[in-house]
Amino acid sequence: MSFYNSRETLVPEMLSAMTQTLELEELETSEGTTVLVGAASERDPSRVAVISGGGSGHEPAHAGFIGEGMLDAAIPGEIFSSPSVTAVLEGIRHVAGTAGCLLVIKNYTGDRLNFGLAAERARQEGYKVETVLVADDVALPGFAQPRGLAGTILVHKVAGAAASAGEDLTEVADAARRAAASIRTIGLALGPVQLPGGAPDLERGAELGMGIHNEPGAKTISVDSAADAVARVLESLEIDAGPQKLVVMLNDLGGCSAQEGLVLTHELIRQIGPSRIARFIGPVRVMTSLGMQGFSVTVMPADDALVAALERPTTAPAWTAPKKVKESPRRTKSRQQEQRDTPMGVSSGNQIEERVRQGCLTLIELKAVLDDLDRSTGDGDAGTTFRAGAEAILADLDAGTLGFADQAAGMNRVATILETRMGGSSGVLLAILTTAMSEVLARDANWADALGAGLNAMIHHGGAEEGHSTMIDAIAPAFRVLDAGGGLVEAAREAESGARGTAEFAAQAGRAAYVPDAASLGVEDPGAKAVAALLTALSRN
Repeated sequence: MSFYNSRETLVPEMLSAMTQTLELEELETSEGTTVLVGAASERDPSRVAVISGGGSGHEPAHAGFIGEGMLDAAIPGEIFSSPSVTAVLEGIRHVAGTAGCLLVIKNYTGDRLNFGLAAERARQEGYKVETVLVADDVALPGFAQPRGLAGTILVHKVAGAAASAGEDLTEVADAARRAAASIRTIGLALGPVQLPGGAPDLERGAELGMGIHNEPGAKTISVDSAADAVARVLESLEIDAGPQKLVVMLNDLGGCSAQEGLVLTHELIRQIGPSRIARFIGPVRVMTSLGMQGFSVTVMPADDALVAALERPTTAPAWTAPKKVKESPRRTKSRQQEQRDTPMGVSSGNQIEERVRQGCLTLIELKAVLDDLDRSTGDGDAGTTFRAGAEAILADLDAGTLGFADQAAGMNRVATILETRMGGSSGVLLAILTTAMSEVLARDANWADALGAGLNAMIHHGGAEEGHSTMIDAIAPAFRVLDAGGGLVEAAREAESGARGTAEFAAQAGRAAYVPDAASLGVEDPGAKAVAALLTALSRN
């Protein structure tokens, strides 16, 4: 399922949206196709016009790069199909003034032929026209006709910068050709494109050297991480270890999440080395292939002229300014970190520490059980979250930076660990509990009063009460036992009973409250189960 209306209406609906939201004008050609051009108020006939285009399905290319300092017109074809000769020629007639125009052409047969014939006919009509072919794909070394990929956008920028600086047609074309000759790009995707209205191709998996028209990659590969994917790409780009600095662009082919883009950026900077990168562009979507889950990396040698061209202002809405890459920042320890690194004394006979250790080990063992319970009403990570908190506490116990010689200080350190290293709402709620307990223990070493204060703080800040199917349903009955003078074994038994009872009523707080009642009924709350298991472990001698 995709959010298209139909394959037949996809291109006109996209073009309509762009003309209604961007500073573009729609030129209807004599054959009924559409050419997108910049606003008439921005066109200067004494300046070289820059035109590009090609099949649709690569948005924002090419219409998103129309603007002062980049393109003057974009000629769109149907999905993955070259525009017609007529459309290109009428685009030239509309934007080319006395200074002439440059056509930036991706190296695909249809684009070469149609743009080339349009250039010849325009010259016959008296227009000054130059062309530049972009063939930046390195997927097939030695191949006579490399494809034009995302590096085309950098040629747009270089040509547009030269044109906006008032250079003549020969100078603009020369600048664009030098840029095109120095650019190298390769793509990697986890699967092919699903064309609008078409069935997915289940036979194809991850491929290196993907084109942008759903062509098979140069090779089928197995990828196990972002680091592995980036390493494969950089190996194909053959970046040497020399001193030459690079412009690097990370292009999302359409289906990567924002988080994937940032991780890929991290890997590119790490593996190339920040000192080698003069400017970084990305993660960006500049040349997509519908919703393909993949990316391409473009590199080109950097010099002052190139950096100046890339940084020259443009009004093109889809252009993202290049960034400088910093070396890893120096980190200084915060006051909280310094406190965390301070050794703490242990309780008499190490009794409290050993009980805490057993409680943490119990939570780690329960990881899978708690995750399974959480899948009914949440995202299935409750066990993972509690394990993270337990492992962090164990790490500090082993390092000697958590101890309970001073019980209040020990609980306060636990609160800090849970707050900063456990994650999720559960970590914060337990940090609230242990912080309030620490405050009471600092005045009076009464664990029943401390637990009561922590329980009240959780209710106040968390908004849940007993009977809402949360951790409170295990903590509250345990507190009542301790407050009446009972022992920890009995308190743990009541906590276990309270946790089991959460399966009998619908959740009224937390994430589980947002799902249908049927999803939570009959399912024990994972937070309550975790707290009850912890208290049971703490109660053992």
